[in-house]
Amino acid sequence: MTKFQSMTNVDGLISATADARIPVLDRGFLYGDSIYEVFRTYGGVPLFYDEHWARFENSAALIRMRIGLTKEQMTEAIRATIKASGAAELESDVYVRYVVTRGEGPVDLFPSPELKTRYVIIVREVPTWNPLYYSRGVKVAIADTRRNPSAALDPNIKGGNYLNNVLGVMDARAVGADDCVMLDAAGHVTEASNSNVFFVIGGTLVTPAQTAANLRGLTKAALHEACRARGFPTVERDVPEAELEAATECFLTSATREVMPVVSIRKRDGAVIEFPAGGGEVTRRVAGYYKEYVGEYLRAHASLSLF
Repeated sequence: MTKFQSMTNVDGLISATADARIPVLDRGFLYGDSIYEVFRTYGGVPLFYDEHWARFENSAALIRMRIGLTKEQMTEAIRATIKASGAAELESDVYVRYVVTRGEGPVDLFPSPELKTRYVIIVREVPTWNPLYYSRGVKVAIADTRRNPSAALDPNIKGGNYLNNVLGVMDARAVGADDCVMLDAAGHVTEASNSNVFFVIGGTLVTPAQTAANLRGLTKAALHEACRARGFPTVERDVPEAELEAATECFLTSATREVMPVVSIRKRDGAVIEFPAGGGEVTRRVAGYYKEYVGEYLRAHASLSLF
C-alpha cells in the first residue's frame, strides 16, 4: 500500500526530505540569497498557482536574479516531486515550497554574474493547525522588533532572509502569545510573522496598506475580491498602533491558515485587547466568503491539477 512521504527535489535529484542536501557554499544557506513561494493543493489543484509564479518572478526582479528555469519546467519538476511522494496515488493534498537560490560560489557578498542558480522543491503534507486556533482564536502580541523598512529590504521580496520575522515571533512567544504583529518605524501595523492581518474598526473591514511594509498576500487579495463580489466593502489604509483599541474583531490570512480568528492582541505595555472567541460576525462571514471563492477558483482551474 502506498504511503505518503515528504520528498525534496534539488536540481532534479529527488530524495526523502530528510536526506536532501545542498552544498554549504550555496548563497541561499550563507546569505539568505534566495526567493521562494508556497502553495497548497485542494483536490490536487494548486491554489493561486499563476499568481504565485507572478509573485515569484517579481521577487526575482527585485533582487536582480535570473530564475534559471521556466514556469513550465518548474511545474514539471513539482509534478515529479509530488509523484515521488505518493500523494498523487493517494489523492492526498500537499504543501509545496519551491525555492531558487543564487547558487554556489565564493564566500563573497558580491554575486558573480557567472553563478548558476539552484532550485529546491519541498513537498509535505498540508500543515495541520491547532484546532483551538479556529474554535477559540490565536493569541497575538505586538512585537518589540520592528519590521525592516521597505527602503532597506522590500517586503515584497519573498526571500530566504526571515530573521526579522523570527525575532518578532520570539518576542511574542516570550510573553505567552502564539504569533506576533509587527509595527513599522512609524508605529503602523504591518502584518503578522507570515500572514496578513485584518481588523474590524468602526464596522469596516480594514487591513494595513502598502505604505506600511507588508507582503502583497495572495490570500489577502483573494479575500478583497471575494468580499467585493458580495457587496461587502474592504479598506486598505494605515493602521496606527493606538487605533487597535477601537478594533472589535481581528483575523489572520494566509495560504495554509485561510481565515484564522484572533482572540486577543497583547500591546507592548502589557494591556490586552480581546475579541470574540472563534471570531465575530464579520470574521465568520468573511471566512465563508473566502471558502466560496476558493471553491469557485478550483472549479475554474481544475485543468491545473498536479495529480
